[in-house]
Amino acid sequence: MMPGQILDPSLTAGSLPSLGPLAGISATTLTDQLKLAQDFRNLGAMLSPLHFLGRLGKRPLTAIKGEMDEDDERRRRRRDKNKVAAARCRNRKKERTDFLQRESERLEVVNTDLKSQIEELRMERQQLMVMLNLHRPTCIVRTDSVKTPESEANPLEEGTLP
Repeated sequence: MMPGQILDPSLTAGSLPSLGPLAGISATTLTDQLKLAQDFRNLGAMLSPLHFLGRLGKRPLTAIKGEMDEDDERRRRRRDKNKVAAARCRNRKKERTDFLQRESERLEVVNTDLKSQIEELRMERQQLMVMLNLHRPTCIVRTDSVKTPESEANPLEEGTLP
């Protein structure tokens, strides 16, 4: 006999199959047998694993809604923190870019100044070379003892700094 199966009303208590500890229950009248069959059906439904899972898996809707509100609040706080962090990051990046731009402009000015200073020094060197070459013929110091670099021999020749 399967749980939930309706018993035949013509059965007597003695003709029922052995039901373990429930076999000692007396079922003499038809109503007692029907009640016993209903009890077996309820017992079978209660012993079903789905019965336990269905009852244990259900939570009140208010608890689920409360958790959803907490999750939404947590997401909102995380988004807000991320938004603030992203703004800080953008500001730092902009400040760094501005600093590098100013530094680049400053170095360009320094470079231009140094190039003009190099040109001034080249011109001064050339003038000094011309003066030296003009002075050599009249110089009392022996010119044989003073060695002149070949590039200085011709002051009009454009040379590089040694």
